[in-house]
Amino acid sequence: MNFHRQQSILFYFFMLAATSLSAQTWTELLPSIRQQFPKVQQLSTAQLSQWLSSSNRPAPLLIDTRAAEEYAVSHLPEAKRADSVREIQSLITSHRQPVVLYCSVGYRSSDLATKLIKKGVTNVFNLEGSIFAWANEGRPVFRGQREVKDVHPYDEKWGQLLTVPYRTFKPR
Repeated sequence: MNFHRQQSILFYFFMLAATSLSAQTWTELLPSIRQQFPKVQQLSTAQLSQWLSSSNRPAPLLIDTRAAEEYAVSHLPEAKRADSVREIQSLITSHRQPVVLYCSVGYRSSDLATKLIKKGVTNVFNLEGSIFAWANEGRPVFRGQREVKDVHPYDEKWGQLLTVPYRTFKPR
């Protein structure tokens, strides 16, 4: 079984265990992720937005940890895609380089952040709420270099955490 498939299955079972049949709310989800990954530094979308617009700090390396299909729909500006520790480590150019990981809601990226921390990467953050929270706040998402209003919903249930107009995309 390939890594992405394994990661998706783990994500699905976590989400199934963490929720009932109805979609989980942000007020339930975010504390649950923080509790499950206590060693991961959580970065708010507002903090990341300020960081990206600041010339006083080195820009973080943004890593989208979602599947290629999800990344192809949209991603944060300048984000690279990598969904394994090895891939992420190959993108890091210095141990001092700040790394910000994100996924759909923050579970997969927090899991990878935990694994990176165990490998000695200390300047790593998870974008709390990840791309869903970022887009819901009206922050820009891109397909390549073009700004778009679509975010891959992961699935119908989790896509309910996306607000309109971002929820309009249906997986093919």
